[in-house]
Amino acid sequence: MYSDRVKKTGVLLIILLILCLICGLLIWHAVRTGSRNLQEEGLTALKETITSSARQCYIVEGVYPADLAYLEENYGLQINKEDYYVTYEAFAQNLPPTVRVTLR
Repeated sequence: MYSDRVKKTGVLLIILLILCLICGLLIWHAVRTGSRNLQEEGLTALKETITSSARQCYIVEGVYPADLAYLEENYGLQINKEDYYVTYEAFAQNLPPTVRVTLR
């Protein structure tokens, strides 16, 4: 009778440990996926902000800015250069620039 209780307790303990492990893995996966989604949204938001600032400059001044430094100085654009690498290519003053944003 005592050995039956010990066996049941041992089996329940193993089942509980397995359930805890599964829950831990699910939480880890959810956090990892959420972090990846936040990074992708940050990339998209930064690209849209840069494009919008360049468009605003074109509307006000009649030309697209030649580089990002002009947007930072005159239009208040702020870029987190520790986390993102931005490529800004302006072909001509009357054509919108090509903007690429990647994670560092």
